[in-house]
Amino acid sequence: FLPPLSVAREHAKSFQLYPMDCSPPGSSIHGILQARILEWVENKQIRWGSRWDYILVSMSHTRIQWFSILNSFVVVLFLTGMVAMIILRTLHKDIIRYNQVCFPEDIQKDYGWKLVHGDVFRPPRHGMLLSILLGQGTQVLIMTFITLFLACLGFLSPANRGALMTCSVVLWVLMGASAGYVSAKVYKSFRGLKWKTNFLLTALLCPGVVFVDIFIMNLILWIEGSSSAISFGTLIGILALWFGISVPLTFLGAYVGSFQKQFDYPVSTNQIPRHIPHQDFIRRPLFSIIIGGVLPFGCIFIQLFFILNSIWSHQMYIMFGFLFLVFIILLITCSEATILLCYFHLCSEDYHWWWRAFLTSSFTAVYFFAYAVYYFFARLKITGIASTILYFGYTMIMVLIFFLFTGTIGFFSCFIFISKIYSVVKVD
Repeated sequence: FLPPLSVAREHAKSFQLYPMDCSPPGSSIHGILQARILEWVENKQIRWGSRWDYILVSMSHTRIQWFSILNSFVVVLFLTGMVAMIILRTLHKDIIRYNQVCFPEDIQKDYGWKLVHGDVFRPPRHGMLLSILLGQGTQVLIMTFITLFLACLGFLSPANRGALMTCSVVLWVLMGASAGYVSAKVYKSFRGLKWKTNFLLTALLCPGVVFVDIFIMNLILWIEGSSSAISFGTLIGILALWFGISVPLTFLGAYVGSFQKQFDYPVSTNQIPRHIPHQDFIRRPLFSIIIGGVLPFGCIFIQLFFILNSIWSHQMYIMFGFLFLVFIILLITCSEATILLCYFHLCSEDYHWWWRAFLTSSFTAVYFFAYAVYYFFARLKITGIASTILYFGYTMIMVLIFFLFTGTIGFFSCFIFISKIYSVVKVD
């Protein structure tokens, strides 16, 4: 047996043998058998990491991918221009005006985001749940980035579809320490005291939801007698990875994070909460959250179509370079869209930004789910309750993962932005 080689099809040579009589002895029917021998010659100019490039070049929808990338770049440039205009013009003028020495009667004329400096870092409601989601989102974000980066470099072969999933699971297990660390430190910054509950929920909440979903779908496959059902031993192995490696690493990260210094806020928090003026419909949280997910989803919906085709239409997906580039664009778009909307709300003296920053970018997952529903009815011909449950079960897992890491991106981008702008103003 010869090892697999990187070969070009034009280097294959064909040799035709002499015809052979393959008719049975004593039979009046004569059959002629012709055999061909193919000799494959190794092409040393083709590297192992680029052995699939000829398939990519031959695909008709490669131009669509480039159009998607160009469209995403236009969105990023638009958002970057908006953020630059705010920072370089509006925000810069505000900082200069706020830092000027003025008379007491001029102080009353101040308006905008400086007026809420005493409440902007007030701990949010349900801070434990937010810290848990941020910890799990950090874990998923690091796992996704490393997996796509390795796939982009060619370490995960498209011919072995299980390699991508195996790499993702292993990285998720090993990144448990990051989830515990971030969750514990954020919860400590929220002045939380139930650190044991925080650790347990960080290690069990989101992974438990995913495991229950997988178990229910696998139970349906067992009932249907499908050969694609996960064996009982594999489920035990998943539980062993979860409780044997991920949970201890999460505890280690939470232990280290709980003894770390909490986030340094540039301004102090007042004892009495400030009254928030009446907000019109456009500036209310629900409207901004719904609008905030439109642009990030617009950057990924074409890639989402090809990914769903790969999963449900049995098509090979090898364009990890495009996917990694779109992933980076998604990070930038989520960050900038959240910063823009957060700044507008602070200017209207609404300082409840913690949950809004998380939900603004994570609402992209809702559009993800809506598109998956459309894809189910428009592109697939799935019949039967079991198949429908399987489709939406796996879709909900992808939506949850997408919800966690996009929300984490928006939250920390907004946190860095707010900490920066309040650190450069003079507060009496």
